[in-house]
Amino acid sequence: MGSVVVRFAPSPTGYLHIGGARTAIFNWLYARKYNGKFILRIEDTDAERSTVEAIQGILDGLRWLGLQWDEGPNFQSHYTSDHLSAAHRLIESGYAYKCFCSKEVLEEKRQAAQAAKKTYQYDGTCRNLPAQTIADLEAAHRPYVIRLKVPRTEGAVVFDDQVCGRVEKRYQDIEDFVLVRANGMPLYVLANAVDDIRDGVTHIIRGQDGLANTPKQILVYQGLGAKLPLFAHMSLTLDPQKTKISKRKHGTQVAIHYYKEKGFLPWAMVNFLALLGWATPESREFFSKEELIQAFNLDGIGRTNSVFNIQPDDPKFITDPKLLSINAHYLRSMPIEELLPYLKEQLLASSLWNPAFEKDQKQWFLHTVDLIRSRFHLLTDFSTLGAAYFGETFQMDQSAVKKNLFEQGRVHPWITALADELAVLDPFNAQTLEAMLHSFLSRYQLKPGKLINAVRTAVTGQSVGPEFIQVLLCLGPERIARRLRQVPGLSFDVKNNS
Repeated sequence: MGSVVVRFAPSPTGYLHIGGARTAIFNWLYARKYNGKFILRIEDTDAERSTVEAIQGILDGLRWLGLQWDEGPNFQSHYTSDHLSAAHRLIESGYAYKCFCSKEVLEEKRQAAQAAKKTYQYDGTCRNLPAQTIADLEAAHRPYVIRLKVPRTEGAVVFDDQVCGRVEKRYQDIEDFVLVRANGMPLYVLANAVDDIRDGVTHIIRGQDGLANTPKQILVYQGLGAKLPLFAHMSLTLDPQKTKISKRKHGTQVAIHYYKEKGFLPWAMVNFLALLGWATPESREFFSKEELIQAFNLDGIGRTNSVFNIQPDDPKFITDPKLLSINAHYLRSMPIEELLPYLKEQLLASSLWNPAFEKDQKQWFLHTVDLIRSRFHLLTDFSTLGAAYFGETFQMDQSAVKKNLFEQGRVHPWITALADELAVLDPFNAQTLEAMLHSFLSRYQLKPGKLINAVRTAVTGQSVGPEFIQVLLCLGPERIARRLRQVPGLSFDVKNNS
């Protein structure tokens, strides 16, 4: 295979969303596999809808995902002169022409076609105007668009798509489409093709919604005498109702920044999105970066649309369960040192970060993270479910408090006695803890489950967690005793709280 050049070309009219990120991932993987070039192009020619904030959001989203581009960002609006120059070359070579038909005339013809129940196509009125007529109209300052002169033969535009297979579009089904508007601005169909030719793009990997434009762009390529790239039109990503995912319909639940804020790991996101519409023969689910790059190929892209499970009307719904599962896998299994930068950012945002976690308390910190992450799904779990390990301000699960700390409306009477014994236990290790707790259970005639559930709830705020003795060893005698002694002062009305 020769040198591979691919591009990701989003329009900056909103944040980077799931569909766009998936397209970027497929292009990035293909470039990395073949040591090619991954170009980022911002298609910002829609000046009214493009925003600086959206551009920054796209850049930030790609960086967070780890999709570093090799060239760019190139801004399409900076190359308008290239697009117009190409349009005039097409006119000079006979592949395009100036159309002086007014909007009113075109609208009358369109309405007439509709009345006759026919599909409207531009009829080519200006296709073969004499040179003198064109000169006279220009001298009279008549506005015009530039149209491509589609062959009027029995042939067709034919190409082999790497995903969809052989595609044919008859010439007679393609009207002489507009390349440049009357205001002198090039349309997407021209600008996109000219940019791809200039950048030497060898593979165009994009969604199937771009398939309809491809025959037109091929005609532009042919008119400019350029070599055609290979096309691969990916299946689309739909919502559970099997409609296309969109920013307008689904809101921020399809935005990449939503998943960063919710506590997802970037590689988990990349891994998940790569599996939307692509698979290996053995249906493998988890990949390292190097493994995914080596495994990726265009043959693995399916033709069937994939479904991303989102519920925009459900405020408690976080995301697709499979994405949550993949994130939990990486959260629980990745080397602690690799997890640390993401965890530090999360704890800083929650005012739970202590600089000592990177210095004299580092070993304790890393051990604690490794201990508690086994039940976590998101980075945010460390600052919610795990807050008791890193600070003194944490949420108490009220249902657990009611169930585990109270009997007949009163706090267990043995709580403070247990605090006193734990505070003076020396040495404080697994062996002495187990012996002391065994003796305490016997003296107070308690069942192990009752004591474990009460203490866990009091010292961590949660009813479930890692192995009980390990939790106590992690928190230490001082914190445990202090929190147990605070239990009788809990402001909790058993009757009125749930």
